[in-house]
Amino acid sequence: MLVIAISAFSIIFNTFLAKKLPLVEALLLLLHVIGIIAIIVPLVVLAPRSSAESVFLEFNNGGEWSSAGVAVMVGLPGAIASMIGYDCAVHMAEEIKDASKTLPQAMMSAVAVNFCLGLAIILTVCFAIGDIKEVLATPTGFPFIQIFFNTTQNYAATNAMTAIVIITLVASTITEVATASRQTWSFARDRGVPFADFLSHVSPGWNIPLNSVIVSLVVTILLSIINIGSTTALNAITSLTVASLMSAYLISIGCVLLKRVRGEPLPSRRWSLGRYGALINAVAMLFLLPIFIFSFFPLVKDVNATTMNWSSVIYVGVISFATVYYFVYGRHHYVPPNALVRRPFKP
Repeated sequence: MLVIAISAFSIIFNTFLAKKLPLVEALLLLLHVIGIIAIIVPLVVLAPRSSAESVFLEFNNGGEWSSAGVAVMVGLPGAIASMIGYDCAVHMAEEIKDASKTLPQAMMSAVAVNFCLGLAIILTVCFAIGDIKEVLATPTGFPFIQIFFNTTQNYAATNAMTAIVIITLVASTITEVATASRQTWSFARDRGVPFADFLSHVSPGWNIPLNSVIVSLVVTILLSIINIGSTTALNAITSLTVASLMSAYLISIGCVLLKRVRGEPLPSRRWSLGRYGALINAVAMLFLLPIFIFSFFPLVKDVNATTMNWSSVIYVGVISFATVYYFVYGRHHYVPPNALVRRPFKP
């Protein structure tokens, strides 16, 4: 019910308040920065400090894997979620002025700001976490809430700090819905998905892909209902996010790297990695590939039907469906975006 309510709330912003979205995003950015500071300060001032040795040199192999290194790699996809999604802005490119310049600047600025804030908060939490086993066994079900309470020993302060996290996460769904609907619309416009005519329709007077926005809500509701029957199934779908994005990044960067290796010219652009482009692309591939592989691992070595990570099964199923759809229908109707950009202008 909470998922449906939050999704519906996000839909309202992406329909009736679509014109106010830039203002809302600016306010959310302000909340994001101020909120992190409001959380860091109490943790730094009030929390007991762990030693630097325990923070940087102690590793917890809770999944009983063969080594701490394997345990780190298995746990990395969960942490990597904070490093993905910066490409969301790209899916709004057609609604952005001077996108070829503005988008790269926005993405790199977001990476720089969130790297600094993320590093600050993770170091603060590591030094303030206290007894890890006690925090993980919290009756709240959320270790970060227990850390807040252990630090402040006050329910009101804990609720206030938790509210900042919740508001920020809820607000992020507004952007996610906007991104999902625009991506669905653009792919439908290129006739790359079923029901392309319906999904690519832009209602007169709305100036937004209303059908795609509504479909995004319906899909989210259907996915949330899965939790009623099986939490394991829902966890498998949500854990599929990292694997899906990693594979998308690998394909995109791989295509660019292949062109560089072959000496083929890249499309004209106003943002370039320059002479270090090939090196950065290669390093990115080496970084993404192991994360993609380990994103399919379960969290513990000994698994059963409940603790197994079933995302690999869903991933193969989706890829199989997409492949069959492409060869049967898609390759005969799909129009790549570059063909639309280069088509002759007809006044």
